Amino acid sequence: MMNTVVCLSPGELRLERRPLPQAAAGEVLLRVRRIGLCGTDMHIFRGTQPFLQYPRVMGHELSGEVVSAPEGSELAPGDQVYVMPYLSCGSCIACRQGKTNCCTNIQVLGVHRDGGMAEYLALPERFVFKTGGISLDDAAMLEFLAIGAHAVRRGGVHGGQNVLVVGAGPIGIAAALFAKLQGASVTVLDAREDRLAFCRTALGIAQAVRVDENDKARLAQLTNGEFFDVVFDATGNVKAMERGLEFVAHGGSYVLVSIVLDRISFADPEFHKRETTLLGSRNATAEDFRAVLDAMKSGLVPTGPMNTHRTTLSEFVDVLPQWMDPAAGVIKAIVEV
Repeated sequence: MMNTVVCLSPGELRLERRPLPQAAAGEVLLRVRRIGLCGTDMHIFRGTQPFLQYPRVMGHELSGEVVSAPEGSELAPGDQVYVMPYLSCGSCIACRQGKTNCCTNIQVLGVHRDGGMAEYLALPERFVFKTGGISLDDAAMLEFLAIGAHAVRRGGVHGGQNVLVVGAGPIGIAAALFAKLQGASVTVLDAREDRLAFCRTALGIAQAVRVDENDKARLAQLTNGEFFDVVFDATGNVKAMERGLEFVAHGGSYVLVSIVLDRISFADPEFHKRETTLLGSRNATAEDFRAVLDAMKSGLVPTGPMNTHRTTLSEFVDVLPQWMDPAAGVIKAIVEV
């Protein structure tokens, strides 16, 4: 038997004892060691995740150790690994184009199927990768950073551009970091001063603007009135997503990274006069995970400051409601197993 955290319904978590999973043919059995707490998990707890049915075992930012692997596998018992939690079919129209991140039959761990908020997990070998020497803590942060890296790649960011990231939670931080690594001049916009301070100190992004009645004027001043070549929304807020179009330069791109339950709309004249490129960015691919892993190994990702909170699997049920309070100041919380 093993310990498992189950979200029974919005606002209701329980620590349960469940049987250990049995690895099927072609599957790896993992001993889960670290679980990153994601905004998706918080949405599940709140009841605002659009692709989910309860009860659900959350957890998709995972690292661990191989217990068993299929015969002939490159993985062996004891290997430290990370998980790409987007279980794609490999054969649909998206997968055939290499866009496994938006597979028509996608099963995201912790969303469409039970995830890794447990002591053991069995899943297909092709979604399990060696950590390449980074720590288990860092490996558990690969997933959210890969989402940011994918968004930056999706937006075609390059040196010399002015880039705005709206929303400085973990995904926004990841997008800002990788946009900066591409050589762009990055500005961050958020309502919370603590997150803006983090961007200044940990990421070296001096242009961190607080949301208020004068924010648009300040953004205009930073760009000589031209605004931004690429704008990323990572807020998960409808009004912010609708407003973000105002900050896109003529000829620029607007990348929606966050997802909401609602419809979003904006003025067509504003959209057309800019000849705006509108892009959705969902999940990440193995290529994005590798890019983040390489950046980590090169010392380009400040994972230490990002990991602001920690707990154990057995204590998680009690601490999650506390961490939902913005006053807790969570950037990235890690659950140790």
